[in-house]
Amino acid sequence: MSGVSLEIELSGIKLRNPFILASGFIDDDPSLLSRAWKAGFGALTTKSLTPKPREGYKPPIIAFTKAGYLNAVGLSNPGVDSLPRLLSKLPRESKVIVSIAGSTVDDFRYGAEKSNLDNVDIIELNLSCPHVKSMGMDIIHDISYSLDIIDAVVSTSDKPVYIKLGLTDTYLSLVSKALDKGVSGFTIMNTIKALAIDTASLKPILSNVYGGLSGPAIHPIAVRMVYEVYREYQVPIIGVGGVMDWEDVVEFIAAGASAVGVGSYLFLKPVESVKDLINDLMKFLEDNGYGNVVDLRGVAHKK
Repeated sequence: MSGVSLEIELSGIKLRNPFILASGFIDDDPSLLSRAWKAGFGALTTKSLTPKPREGYKPPIIAFTKAGYLNAVGLSNPGVDSLPRLLSKLPRESKVIVSIAGSTVDDFRYGAEKSNLDNVDIIELNLSCPHVKSMGMDIIHDISYSLDIIDAVVSTSDKPVYIKLGLTDTYLSLVSKALDKGVSGFTIMNTIKALAIDTASLKPILSNVYGGLSGPAIHPIAVRMVYEVYREYQVPIIGVGGVMDWEDVVEFIAAGASAVGVGSYLFLKPVESVKDLINDLMKFLEDNGYGNVVDLRGVAHKK
């Protein structure tokens, strides 16, 4: 398998492989980000960082269901001013995507300013968190307001800017207009608003009542969105949603993703298990005559 190349580029940023640690799966301990890089990820995404620290919601914040996982963390984070500390233990060669969130244009502008660091490669705008009022889906449903935020960030930052899309009826329209504003790529997709009931108490399990559904249930939806965005625009895409094995990875890339975010997989396994996904993808490529992973991208559109 040594002859197979997993190297890719995202908006001119060279990655050693297409596996990206999804946002939200590493706490605010710098050593955990360092551990994820050493495990073999091609790039790391931070938690969504807001201008000021947020405590988030009270427990319970996670619910396991037959369809996947519900989370309502509430965007708890140490604030974007902590970014230098969060990245302090990463080696120079590491690749970092900083996720920023907020409720106003100024919030996002501030996040972009603070993310203009030498060891930051891409800025990801979390416009689609499904369980925090005024900081997520409320924004992305308003295309005009989303574009105001995009304008502010693109004009402030010298980094490639990616938008994290949620499930809406208008996401293709937003993609088109965001590209016109200078956005470089998209992370597809965020979790989906959902609810789980405890059958003993007959009350919602999560303290926030609603949470974001991730895991196997949303994977086909995410693949569909990746497929449609690639079909229309052929832009850099990070496919995220329900990756549990190598087949999910291959689906995303064949649909048009340049890279694949890994999140749900880590509910059950340590970050070091990304090596299994890497090896399985390499074996698939070798078994099917691919010399590199780039040639797999978008092949589903050619069948």
